[in-house]
Amino acid sequence: MKEQTAKKLFRSGLNCAQTVLAAYAGDFKLDADMAQSISCGFGAGMGKLQKTCGAVTGSFMVLGLYNSQKYQENQERKEKTSTMIQSFSDKFLSAYGTMECRELLNCDLKTDEGRKYANENNLFGSVCEKCIVDSVKILNELMD
Repeated sequence: MKEQTAKKLFRSGLNCAQTVLAAYAGDFKLDADMAQSISCGFGAGMGKLQKTCGAVTGSFMVLGLYNSQKYQENQERKEKTSTMIQSFSDKFLSAYGTMECRELLNCDLKTDEGRKYANENNLFGSVCEKCIVDSVKILNELMD
């Protein structure tokens, strides 16, 4: 269910980080507009810098929310979140070999040529959407 929600949100124009966080917002009593605002700058590897994939950073935000609901004491919450982020990272890296947006897309989105290449090769649909769906699957597994 969350995978479909995330796909639909991505296809509606949200970035990868917004998509993941917004798909879970209701689970944590987070307003959907606030979730989109918080994660707005994390798409395309954080502000189109193409560093850590937005689906990954959005997932890290979800894990923080998840543990904040479960653990009241901040130190325990931070430790549990760090452990889950490490597990998430291991699983994502196992699937993709990298968490870097630029490496995942193999183009530079800050250039006209890079954006043209991404659009002509449907990278947002074939790569980004897959990263989003797989991130949601990993989240579901970790939070089960």
